[in-house]
Amino acid sequence: MQIQVLKSKIHKVRVTEADLNYIGSVTIDEDLMDAAGLIENEQVHVLNYNNGERLITYVIKGERASGVICLNGPAALKVTLGDFVIILSYASMGFEKATTFVPKVIFPSENNRL
Repeated sequence: MQIQVLKSKIHKVRVTEADLNYIGSVTIDEDLMDAAGLIENEQVHVLNYNNGERLITYVIKGERASGVICLNGPAALKVTLGDFVIILSYASMGFEKATTFVPKVIFPSENNRL
């Protein structure tokens, strides 16, 4: 049996940009991606801490050490600059492995730095 478990979590980062005219996705500072164990094009869930909106998209690498968190395309309509979001990814694994798996969870500063 395979189950879905939390793999990575970036807890409460500030939205720095929103680009409605981009094709889609969320751009994340590469330092934050590395710390949370996320890779480019990985599916993520984005939860808006300010208004309760939730969406599913994929990751694009942002400039390292920039602090960028940019919601692109239609996702840009779900945030306001300065909102806090939580970014989650999940992994599928066997039940036994899932019982001992430890997700990578990071808590960046208010300016999206480690």
